[in-house]
Amino acid sequence: MKQAKTARRIKKSREDKIFDGIVYTIIIILMIIVLYPLYFVVIASISDPNAVNLGEVMFWPKGLSLEGYETLLQNEELWIGYRNTVLYTVCGVGTCLLVNIPAGFALSRKNIYGGKLIRAYYMIPMFFGGGLIPTYINIRNFGLYDTIWVMFVPFAVSIYYIIVSRTYFRTSIPEELWDSAQIDGAGTLGYFFKIVLPLAKPIIAVIALWFAVQQWNSYFGALIYLHDKELQPLQLFIRRILIQNQTASSMLSGTAAAEARRLSELIKYTTIIVGSLPVMCLYPFVQKYFNKGIMVGSLKG
Repeated sequence: MKQAKTARRIKKSREDKIFDGIVYTIIIILMIIVLYPLYFVVIASISDPNAVNLGEVMFWPKGLSLEGYETLLQNEELWIGYRNTVLYTVCGVGTCLLVNIPAGFALSRKNIYGGKLIRAYYMIPMFFGGGLIPTYINIRNFGLYDTIWVMFVPFAVSIYYIIVSRTYFRTSIPEELWDSAQIDGAGTLGYFFKIVLPLAKPIIAVIALWFAVQQWNSYFGALIYLHDKELQPLQLFIRRILIQNQTASSMLSGTAAAEARRLSELIKYTTIIVGSLPVMCLYPFVQKYFNKGIMVGSLKG
């Protein structure tokens, strides 16, 4: 108690106050730099595009309009893209965790036979890849082209995720737990499912979030491997509608061209909100795990 009271009586020196002021100023400036572009996209999506182009929209929306959202939400392809993207993201996260978490656990065991050789083998794909053409040929030969499986099965294994999970298992789960589990009669599978996985929620949440964001924003793989529009994800739909609007505005003239350009600008900001909002809503649910697991990659494996 006396130490606590003494600590409260200690006053910060002038230099400490100046240092704190500088730190808080830098933090506030960085927050503005990060948050203002997001805020601008939101107010631009509900403002008059002409006002946005003229630089009249800075801090508050001007000429309030929901035309961009109405136009976008009436398009049936948007909902098809949403359905496919949600399917690919959910299945992709499940597949990613199914293959990477057990692999990371296996490599974290000190008594694994040929562990150094296996780890070296796993490191090779991080620096050398077959390239787009061999990958495309393999996907065609395996019958995955233009199917839903091509969006998450061939690319589920990530060496980086395996290394991060292995580091977590080595640094955050005491080896004594394995000894206790053996005394209680648990085998390797029982130890993994009953003890390790419940303690691995932080790293599972982090990897799930990383892969979900990556999968949600991915469009290049779908552009190469998916031809059927009924299977294409949201990002390809957004790309297509932006190109169509820009092409239409460039082919028209006069009042029609001006109106097409105005709608194109409005939809541009609207699509950013529509495409980013689900991932932004997902983050708060895994944030408590994310804060704990994000430092795993900085630890020595």
